[in-house]
Amino acid sequence: MLLSNRIDDTTRILLVDDEPANLMMLEEALGELGTIYCASNGNEALSMAMELSPDIVLLDIDMPDMSGLEVCQRLKNDARTVNISIIFVTSYQGDEIEVTSLANGGVDFITKPINFNTCRLRVKNQLLIQQHAKSLKQAKEELHRLVTQVPVQITYWDANWVNQFCNDYSGTWFGITAADMSAQSISEAFPVPLGEEIIRFTEQSDGLAVQFDSSYCKNGQAPKYVQISVSKSIQEDEVVGYLLTMVDITSIKLAKAELFNEKERLRITLNSIGDAVIATDIEGTITFINPIAERMTGWHARDAIGIPVEEVMNLMDASTHQKSLNPIRLALEEARIVGMAMNCQLVSQAGDAYRVEDSAAPIRDSGGNITGAIIVFHDVSEAIAMSVKMSHLANHDQLTDLPNRILLHDRLEYACKLASYTSKKVATLLIDIDHFKFINDTLGHSFGDRLIKQVAGRISQTIGPNCTLARVGGDEFLLLVPNVIQLEDIQAIACNVTNVISRPFTLGGNEYNVSVSVGVSVFPDDAKDQETIMRHADVAMYRAKKEGRNRYCFFSDELEHQLMQRHHLEKQLRETIATRSIEVFYQPKIRLADGALVGVEALARMPAEGGGYVSPLEFIPLAEETNLIVPLGQQILEKACCHAVRWKELYREVPLSVNVASAQFSESDFVQTVVEALEGSSLPAHLLELEVTETALMDDTEKAQSILSILSDKGIKVALDDFGTGYSSLSYLKKFKMDVLKIDQSFVRDMLTDNSDYDIVKTVVSLAESMALDLVAEGIETEGHVQALVALGCPVGQGYLFSKPLPLDEFEKYLQKKLEESL
Repeated sequence: MLLSNRIDDTTRILLVDDEPANLMMLEEALGELGTIYCASNGNEALSMAMELSPDIVLLDIDMPDMSGLEVCQRLKNDARTVNISIIFVTSYQGDEIEVTSLANGGVDFITKPINFNTCRLRVKNQLLIQQHAKSLKQAKEELHRLVTQVPVQITYWDANWVNQFCNDYSGTWFGITAADMSAQSISEAFPVPLGEEIIRFTEQSDGLAVQFDSSYCKNGQAPKYVQISVSKSIQEDEVVGYLLTMVDITSIKLAKAELFNEKERLRITLNSIGDAVIATDIEGTITFINPIAERMTGWHARDAIGIPVEEVMNLMDASTHQKSLNPIRLALEEARIVGMAMNCQLVSQAGDAYRVEDSAAPIRDSGGNITGAIIVFHDVSEAIAMSVKMSHLANHDQLTDLPNRILLHDRLEYACKLASYTSKKVATLLIDIDHFKFINDTLGHSFGDRLIKQVAGRISQTIGPNCTLARVGGDEFLLLVPNVIQLEDIQAIACNVTNVISRPFTLGGNEYNVSVSVGVSVFPDDAKDQETIMRHADVAMYRAKKEGRNRYCFFSDELEHQLMQRHHLEKQLRETIATRSIEVFYQPKIRLADGALVGVEALARMPAEGGGYVSPLEFIPLAEETNLIVPLGQQILEKACCHAVRWKELYREVPLSVNVASAQFSESDFVQTVVEALEGSSLPAHLLELEVTETALMDDTEKAQSILSILSDKGIKVALDDFGTGYSSLSYLKKFKMDVLKIDQSFVRDMLTDNSDYDIVKTVVSLAESMALDLVAEGIETEGHVQALVALGCPVGQGYLFSKPLPLDEFEKYLQKKLEESL
């Protein structure tokens, strides 16, 4: 915990003292201020300081191997540790030793016996001083970045035009960096003509500020145009300096120069574009007509100019052939942009008809007054025909030609509104092909597409003409059934869908068996709007898959509640992983013959909202399903390795077992992850044991063999977890380099009352002996279990009889107790 919310929670404090009692008391006193690390001698302190970069070191002066003063000198002489604050702690009294300590680089001096309240306050004050210093440094850096990033050159000159400041640190403007410009005159720093012009304008101005435009050339390049602002700095009616800002306005100058050319290009463009353009004055009389408009209307420009626009543009409705109002008239009357009427047709002087579209807009002068109008239009006859086809494509799935989500939503909305008036029901059946990803990955996407089309065809043949079958995802279809009177009808349809899909499909000359899971939601029974009804169908389909696939399931409130709980748990799990808040509990492994501690298994525990912990039976399967098990397992491995190193340093070596999920084991960088965890914590490889399942090994046996060989070569042990619950094949077991077999607790728990379980345990023990494998029994709860296992020859076990999984602090107390018992 933090002593104050103003102390950074990443603070590291290194305590150095050759007396363990002093370290323990200081750690207790300062624990709230940050993470405490302890060293018992000078060499260890130097090593830890290099590795940890602590914020503060509390350093005892009188130590046998190296005095605290020498440790301090070495830290201060190393660039990596020079900024660490050092507080000397000693039993020496007197001003001389305090002066010596501070002269050697210490920031404070605490005498023994230590007043821990005073000590805590001094350490806290030093931490706050460090934080303030960091904040000031950051503010200075941010101000520097701000001044550097603005697209303006900012300079300050004294009264004699000698540079005092410049923000052009890289020399972008004039090839002179800010450092080189310092103390230069303006004639040296700027191009001479520019510098002279700045001085002249400034001196001629009677005001405190002057602004003008100028230009300069650099290295024979094109001229640069700038806007210059100079503000005089006045003290006691005298000018003591000048603040000068310079903005590049080259683009603005060039834009103005381009304006005339743009007008000419516009004229040429209007005569060259593929659209027809006609302009009129405020009375609607034509003032301009381009060649395309000439061709479509049949009027030459010389004849059309001066004619009312309606005579030149003969517009009518394409269906009724009624005369249409020209959009130019509306644009002039209503002073707005007006789109051409739908289904509009232009008939030329020669009688040719064109389907046209586009818009008219008023033309305004610089004062905003309307001076005329312009209409731009083009022939869309071919586009109209194409749009019919495009409309179909926009509303239908390209692969199956079934309605897509867009058309489905329209039909579902209409069906629900109609059902509200007729008191009937609407059913939505979400149909998902089971294991389609496996089929797609195995046979290829072309075979997957052919399967999708065949599935769509079969379902289409089973539904009535009023139903809509839509493809709403890669392997998902939604069947909309309107005007439902009895729910039994929906059940019959769902059953029919699963049956028709269960018949074999022929792909590439081979037959494949496929199944679907169907989720059913009914309006208005399950939902009052289309979005909810589709979501409920998805919930029901998810339940159908959970219950074994190849079936249909109706929605219920219980399903939605379960899904919401799952979503909430997934969100909480992601937050826990993102904040590295997952905790590691430890369950001891005990030698059954004498009760000695021979190892420990690391177990993940997820804190629950409001206190307590989420059951591993809930969050572990979810982590595996969402592939969050990979970062989760990595965090457990890293934390457990660090804890094991701590035990090694404070107590004794304790072999550590860490579970590895199938998804972790199959990661391409799995071995590298394990190696980095060992190197990052400095844990010796022989103290780490990885527990893998049979499933993880069987996903890719060749890859598994390679990984196990690499781990074995590095000295890392591997245990086969839950042995007997998976494939349980001796043929595969011989392939892999294993060190340990773990007997699953389901067999151990009932071995005293179930002969089958007893025989399984006995067989596994014999198997381990014959293969020279270590053996660990899980789930030991009674002395009877211990006696039976010892009799069978099982040497090691774990279970609630010895200890439940313990949080870190409780396990360390347990470890300390075991250490005392062994002495």
